Amino acid sequence: RGYLDNITAIGPRTVGSPENEVLAVNYLLEQIRAIERESTDAHKISVDIQRPTGSFSIDFLGGFTSYYANITNVVVKLEPRNGAQHAVLSNCHFDSVPNTPGASDDAVSCAVMLEILNTLSKSSEPLQHAVIFLFNGAEENILQASHGFITQHEWAKSIRAFINLEAAGVGGKELVFQTGPENPWLVQAYVVAAKHPFASVVAQEIFQSGIIPADTDFRIYRDFGNVPGIDLAFIENGYIYHTEYDTSDRILTDSIQRAGDNILAVLKYLATSDKLAKSFEYRHGNVVFFDVLGLFVLAYPARVGTIMNYITAAIAFLYLSKKVLQPRNRAIHNLKKFFTAFSLTLISWVCTLVTVLIVAVFVSVIGRSLSWYTHFYVSVFLYGTAAAAKLILVHTLAKKFFYKNMNEQYLGDIFFDASLMIWSIALAVITQMGLCSAFICTLWVAFPLLAKLMIHKEFSQKGASMKFVMMYMLGMFVPYLYMMYLSWTVFEMFTPIMGRSGSEILPDVVLAGFIVVITMILSSYFINFIYLVKSTKTTLITLTTVFVVTLILVCSGIFFPYSSDAANPKPKRVFLQHTSRRFHDLDGNMVKSDSGIWINGFDYNGISHITPHVPEINDTIRTPCEEQAPFCGLPWILPVHFMFRLVKNWYLPAPEIFPRSPIHFKVLSKELMPWNSMRLSFEVSGPSHMSLYVRPHEGSALSTWSFGDGMPVASLGGDYFVFYSHGLQATPWHFWVELTAPEKHSDGIVSLAIAAHYFFGEDQKSPQLYALLERFPNWTFSSGWSCTYDLFVF
Repeated sequence: RGYLDNITAIGPRTVGSPENEVLAVNYLLEQIRAIERESTDAHKISVDIQRPTGSFSIDFLGGFTSYYANITNVVVKLEPRNGAQHAVLSNCHFDSVPNTPGASDDAVSCAVMLEILNTLSKSSEPLQHAVIFLFNGAEENILQASHGFITQHEWAKSIRAFINLEAAGVGGKELVFQTGPENPWLVQAYVVAAKHPFASVVAQEIFQSGIIPADTDFRIYRDFGNVPGIDLAFIENGYIYHTEYDTSDRILTDSIQRAGDNILAVLKYLATSDKLAKSFEYRHGNVVFFDVLGLFVLAYPARVGTIMNYITAAIAFLYLSKKVLQPRNRAIHNLKKFFTAFSLTLISWVCTLVTVLIVAVFVSVIGRSLSWYTHFYVSVFLYGTAAAAKLILVHTLAKKFFYKNMNEQYLGDIFFDASLMIWSIALAVITQMGLCSAFICTLWVAFPLLAKLMIHKEFSQKGASMKFVMMYMLGMFVPYLYMMYLSWTVFEMFTPIMGRSGSEILPDVVLAGFIVVITMILSSYFINFIYLVKSTKTTLITLTTVFVVTLILVCSGIFFPYSSDAANPKPKRVFLQHTSRRFHDLDGNMVKSDSGIWINGFDYNGISHITPHVPEINDTIRTPCEEQAPFCGLPWILPVHFMFRLVKNWYLPAPEIFPRSPIHFKVLSKELMPWNSMRLSFEVSGPSHMSLYVRPHEGSALSTWSFGDGMPVASLGGDYFVFYSHGLQATPWHFWVELTAPEKHSDGIVSLAIAAHYFFGEDQKSPQLYALLERFPNWTFSSGWSCTYDLFVF
């Protein structure tokens, strides 16, 4: 707790700032030296300050290239007195995003690592392998410091496995959401060692699908270091992740203790494991893993899971075929009835999905999106009740008109079988796709089938008796309990993400779709009860009433999306950049210039809720796109342009800014290369954060450049983006680009723009930006900085 409070007391720790490069580094070194003085003779502690320079390309956020110079890593190696050949790495980052204290992301992890270093160093038991603690100083700059370490540091060669400590929320339990690649022994190490396990292969497959707009150092160690690892993150309260509210007082001591217990135990286990030295022998195969209500973790090889899944599906198919095809003289009749019930179940799901999505689109169109952001129950009352009511209605109508005068017991039986068939097909298909998450389908086939076989006699003799209902519920208990637990975990992760997912995605449609899927899953084995009960009228009226009342209240605007509640804030995120832009022609003459405050709301609502508080920010100042310039002539800090439509950001005219440390850009040379290509060399000096944008003109192509492996990686839309940052001091940035060009190019062969971002110090906020930020309501998190943008044509 003391370490955490002291790190966050430094303030925002942006790469390149004295807070990050000097104050945080000095604090870490002081603590490490104090720990070293008190360590036992069983261990040797080595400390190194690394300041790497390098570049790499990454396919995150549509693809871009990263360049870093003189950034900071604090590296500590704890090893036996006689040294060690192999090592396990523990990674945290002490930098934070601009304008935030970064307690959970990621100061708390660095505090935990300091305490683990302290604990291990005082132990009289020598370790078998070394433990390397990397306090990396540039993760928020899209994973730069970890790349500098794993590709350039001499200790990196000895690393056989790693644990990465991250955050996607503030406090709570830390979730294992990525492992591997392959190396099932690592998951087993976590299962055996962790005292308070919380892990999910479902979270891993969701995260690695790319639908969550985030990434961690795990990717760098995996892709550039070829090292397997475990990725953990705090996931609770993502509403205040990357905001000014991410303060140390919001992280409970229990949460820190829990993380420390887990990570210390796993690190100690790995550092004394024979498998670490021979990890290459155990690297093959994926693993299915999931925790059971946070009590313990079940883990088994994916190939075992595949066999179990196929056997379970085969038994279900055998049961169904035996039931449908016997007696033989009624097989055709039974098949028709069975596939009618099967089709009706699927139709009811499609009808439910379409209906609820129409409601979600309507709510979005009338400007009431995210009404549930602060009041989560609203989403359940609005979309959950609509989904349940629609499902019940479709089957009630089918029972009344299609299955008129049919035996209710027979209908209940056949609709159970239809649901079992759907789950069995899903199990076989998902297993065939190679997804480890297929274990969920196994639960939904095995337990209901087992329950059905046990109560078949009771049902056939007495129908839906109380005993039958109780035993049926008992049989469903395990899959239902696990599904509710998993759904809540996924909701907890996803709901806050909707507040920072850009203006392109309709958050209500995403959440409504998710609620419909959960409703379909949870109701799949209760559809048969619609045919068993005498009437569903009361249930339908109740659900419809709740839905209609909630919809009216949502339309009236009573549920305000955001909250400034001191104990539990749920702010709206807004980025403001006071920008001065200059556009130059082929002869170097400035043909256009303007200045303004460029405003981006980070969710679908844009600035509709802000306009009443700041009337000049309205729809008359929408940002125009400069078609001839890369990325519309706008100073994106990252290539996230695809997440924001131009109709959803604004450009408020403002006076020109004159930074005290302006950017200097010059052409060093133009060389004609073989194969009719041209090499342009440049020199740039400026602030710690700059963005380079490149657009080859029609007929030209960017063939190679001085970044990464020399192969240019285009962003979405075809332009090229380079993210640059440097530490406290750096020499001017030299780079070159090489283009193949057509014979005639009267309008030049390439447009190249450079943006300078002032994230700290005296150039960060102009008086106009300060004044505007002061007027923003207290339920917003408004992050502001100044920047310049210069476009050149060559």
